[in-house]
Amino acid sequence: MPLARKNLPDRVKIGNKHVGKGEPVFFIAEIGNNHNGDYYLAKRSIEEAVKSGADAVKLQKRFVNETFAKELVEKPQTKDQIFGKTYGEYRQALELNQEEFAKLKELSDTLGVIFFATPFDKKSADFLEEINVPVYKIASFDVTNLPLLEYVAKKGKPMFLSTGMCTIEELDEAVDTILKHNDQLIIKHCVSVYPSPDEKINLKTIPFLQERYAPLSIGYSGHEQDTLPTLAAVTLGAVSVERHFTLDRSLPGPDHASVSIEPETFNSMVRDTRRIEKAFGEPMKKCTEEELKTREKHGKSIVSAKAIPAGTVITAAMLACKSPGYGLKPNMREKVVGKKAKIDIPFDTVIKHGDVMWG
Repeated sequence: MPLARKNLPDRVKIGNKHVGKGEPVFFIAEIGNNHNGDYYLAKRSIEEAVKSGADAVKLQKRFVNETFAKELVEKPQTKDQIFGKTYGEYRQALELNQEEFAKLKELSDTLGVIFFATPFDKKSADFLEEINVPVYKIASFDVTNLPLLEYVAKKGKPMFLSTGMCTIEELDEAVDTILKHNDQLIIKHCVSVYPSPDEKINLKTIPFLQERYAPLSIGYSGHEQDTLPTLAAVTLGAVSVERHFTLDRSLPGPDHASVSIEPETFNSMVRDTRRIEKAFGEPMKKCTEEELKTREKHGKSIVSAKAIPAGTVITAAMLACKSPGYGLKPNMREKVVGKKAKIDIPFDTVIKHGDVMWG
């Protein structure tokens, strides 16, 4: 089981926004490597993500020789050879340099959207720290990479941790490693199947993680091809949503067609979530003003089943229940029986409180 957790936050501040309990769902457009190594495609992606309602845009950063061993770097690339003949060349072609990252962060700041990235190695974390990203994301690939988790946690900034491809014991260890140095943590339910079919998504993991890691907040990083599971995750309390974002699913590259959604779909997802948030309301039961107006017309009242002269002792046979609903409610029927009529009550008339002698 995880370490004892006391006084942990149920929300964190990222840039000028709070993410967590009681806050609007925080939407991350995961541009990742969908810029295909092209600064201008990255720039347009950020601009469209902002128009689509994203609160944050996220890229990925790797130093190829720091992230991959020689055997993988030199492995022949069998798909997307437009990016290189080896896996190393392929990955390197998808990387932006520090100047481009800095310019994209500056653009994001200007547009009012939070810019950050996933570092896949320590050098990349330092790279991102130099451009002063306000938050870090740890990918599911690195849940067991405790040296990287510790290295990033020590930077003292908020962290998102995805939970795909790991056991619960491994996740416990990852969470505890981070919390030793940094309590600004949001854990994301994630299934690393690309794309994820419905039967693999297992959204009931969200309340399981909420209970296990309380009071830390739980988000959702989805790899389905539509938005329905994402909306369901929101109803289960996911405080943050991360979805892969592309300008065009037909573009070449690893994530465009398999798990990414385009601006119109992303925007629809945000709009639907904001509707859900409005519909959540409060944890209470009340009768709204609008309902009261409807009840006055269609609700039921106690009505005279026959004419009742003033001074008459009212019997059950003298009463019926009919609309409209502005008179004595049917649940008052037993209290009315045995009382005297204060006034003449004509046949088929709504009986009001002042029509009965209560004393």
